[in-house]
Amino acid sequence: MGDVGLAFSLANERTRWFRDAKFGMFIHWGPYSLASVEASWPIMTPTPGGISEADYRELPKRFNPSKFDPNTFVDLARAAGQEYIVFTTKHHDGFCMFDSSYTDYKITNTPYGKDIVRQLADACERRGMPLGFYYSPPDMHHTAFRDTTKLAKENWNGEPARPEWPMYLEYMRLQLTELLTKYGPVALIWFDGLHHQEKYDGNRFVELIQKLQPATLVNDRIGVPGDYQTPEQFIPNAIPTKGVRFAATDTHVRKESKTEIPAPEDFQLWETCMTINKTWAYNANDREYKSAEFLIHSLVEVASRGGNFLLNVGPQPDGLIQPEFQQRLGAIGDWLAVNGESIYGTTYGPVQNMKSLRTTAKRGRVFLHIFDWPSSPLEITGLETKVMSAHLVAGGQSLKFRQTEGRLQIDLPQQPPDPNVSVIAVRTL
Repeated sequence: MGDVGLAFSLANERTRWFRDAKFGMFIHWGPYSLASVEASWPIMTPTPGGISEADYRELPKRFNPSKFDPNTFVDLARAAGQEYIVFTTKHHDGFCMFDSSYTDYKITNTPYGKDIVRQLADACERRGMPLGFYYSPPDMHHTAFRDTTKLAKENWNGEPARPEWPMYLEYMRLQLTELLTKYGPVALIWFDGLHHQEKYDGNRFVELIQKLQPATLVNDRIGVPGDYQTPEQFIPNAIPTKGVRFAATDTHVRKESKTEIPAPEDFQLWETCMTINKTWAYNANDREYKSAEFLIHSLVEVASRGGNFLLNVGPQPDGLIQPEFQQRLGAIGDWLAVNGESIYGTTYGPVQNMKSLRTTAKRGRVFLHIFDWPSSPLEITGLETKVMSAHLVAGGQSLKFRQTEGRLQIDLPQQPPDPNVSVIAVRTL
């Protein structure tokens, strides 16, 4: 094996659990949930009539999530079929949900008084749930990140030209060291660096992470490529490949797109993060919930292009997760309980340009995910390998098929087995 092949093999083994997991839970939570406002942004880009920066900064004095039970978070993720959790340890406002020794702006100085991250990390370790930490390099509270005598709206991108900047990078190093040495195994660090990420000297922190926990993965939001890319609130319309960047927070319109199928060594590992309603944080006024069907379709779309789907919940200020989120997560879990073999452990499928059909693949099988059940036989073009058998994943019914040059026809029952997405497993030679 050459140097390139060896490097690819080692990287692939290190990221294997992530590649196989496919579906995770994102959790955005902090004192901001008390005000039904988004995390941090109301003080960075305030709107008329919104919460003032002074009032926002007073929220920790009232934060007391007395109904928080970390086991229920893990149980909900398991019931939804989610294979890992990513939790916001510190958002851009600088408030820490862990008991950091380097700031007073933290959960243990609230009426609640207990370390949320500690409890969640212990629950995840007991139950075998991989846990990753979201950590924001921007920090509106820290005097070395910006001149805090000004309102955050004036300098929220930070001020790296000030002589205090190296002190802030040292603060980051100290906090990341805490997270990576005091809370057990850390599956990944999810940075959220916003603009001009080069100012954080990302290689320094990637090296720190690799030294403290070599298995920990790193995303792409600290000015260096990382292990995987992170499109936000959209799904790329082609399989991402190495060397091709897209804006992490692009407002992308989904559309059918013909695409080349990359070689495994050219594939770019990626993860889409998405909200269930419009906001990341809990907001009692945000009732624009995505349907369970839309979310299942999104999971399939992501998996069909080799990605992971990180679906967000914003817990209530009392520590409970609202029923609308639980219902949708439960519906996805019910679908995965039947069709999970077509998602977990798969990679992008060999057919990428068919309307109303998505494919995934693993170990001699191709899975056909049908969004709109056809009234006539299902016809697929572009599947080059020889088909040996076909059956419905739900119920296992064998299906008759015919294959000629570049074309596969499968006879289907009149009614789809699943109202959201029905799946056919095709065994190939």
